[in-house]
Amino acid sequence: MIRLSKRILFSIEAVLDIARHQGEAPVRSIDITKREGIPARYLEPVLQQLVRQKILVGIRGPAGGYRLARATENIALGDIVRVVQKVDGERPAPDLSGSVSGHQVVQQLWIELQGEMMRRLDAISIEELRVRADRHVVKAPFTGRRAGKGSA
Repeated sequence: MIRLSKRILFSIEAVLDIARHQGEAPVRSIDITKREGIPARYLEPVLQQLVRQKILVGIRGPAGGYRLARATENIALGDIVRVVQKVDGERPAPDLSGSVSGHQVVQQLWIELQGEMMRRLDAISIEELRVRADRHVVKAPFTGRRAGKGSA
């Protein structure tokens, strides 16, 4: 069951941040945290799962960080949502079996709406969000690397 959680929102924001800021150097998670205000406790586990699912590439070491594993046009919001759902664990649909109308009408409608939502999320790419962000969002003042501590 799709639930718009903080983790889903933060994950989409993190991938969008990487799309907007990747260059020659990979994007560090600490920089994503500073720019987007995403707590590290939410960010790190999801970034690692996005690496395992080949949405991101993780680079280790003092100059490490994250890059997109594919072109922005080839990463759909639905891809990110599915990764987060795996991390969070699947949530079963509510049991409406006590009611005929609940089970046969409302629950079936809910399942159809969930499918429609995933189809819509699959149709929206990170590139589309990047274009929207570049058009509507003022860049954060901190966009570069700082020397010293921290990596991916």
